[in-house]
Amino acid sequence: MSGHSKFANIKHKKEKNDAAKGKVFTIIGREIAVAVKEGGPDPANNSKLRDVIAKAKANNMPNDTIDRGIKKAAGDANSVNYVTITYEGYGPSGTAIIVNALTDNKNRTASNVRNAFTKGGGNVGTTGCVSYMFDEKGQIIIAKEDCDMDADDLMMIALDAGAEDFNEEEDSFEILTAPDEFTAVREALEKENIPMAEADVTMIPQNYVELTSEDDIKKMNRILDMLDEDDDVQDVYHNWDE
Repeated sequence: MSGHSKFANIKHKKEKNDAAKGKVFTIIGREIAVAVKEGGPDPANNSKLRDVIAKAKANNMPNDTIDRGIKKAAGDANSVNYVTITYEGYGPSGTAIIVNALTDNKNRTASNVRNAFTKGGGNVGTTGCVSYMFDEKGQIIIAKEDCDMDADDLMMIALDAGAEDFNEEEDSFEILTAPDEFTAVREALEKENIPMAEADVTMIPQNYVELTSEDDIKKMNRILDMLDEDDDVQDVYHNWDE
């Protein structure tokens, strides 16, 4: 990301999220409900649920909140009627934006997402219009301040478990995997008690777009802020080089 620290971005995101922890916990709570409905409440037999639990812990979600969410979803599986929808579109100066939503009301979500794009001078496009500019990867970020392991040792653990790539940043390590290998690599690191600042399957831009006009930056932030405030929105990916 042209010399930018991925961990700094994550810390920025986390600090922003600390003010809205409820939003993060709502998002993860929905993911837990869907994972339980799809694969049952036992993490030992449900890799998707294990991944969501790891994500919950990386976001400092208390264990009893996680357990409550699993029990609630298991006892109430028929009431979980969330559907996943992906929107793709363009922000200012042709920036590419992908929005993943988990919703129980498609019309409400579609309206809110379109509104966010419109208010920021962008527009929602057709399926596939920008996703080809991204690669789907498992991404694990380890903060150097949390991990005193030697970089080579960490890299060997990751590569032996099936990771595709290992990058050292100024203040963090980044491990990339194929989506299918993500769980195995994450669990190998977990087994070694390696703390992860972020662990998720994500969309990584092949190229980044720089916004030079103040107006474009303001509009882009407007889109991202409005999407961030929407409880139905789970993830937002973009290729703006912030």
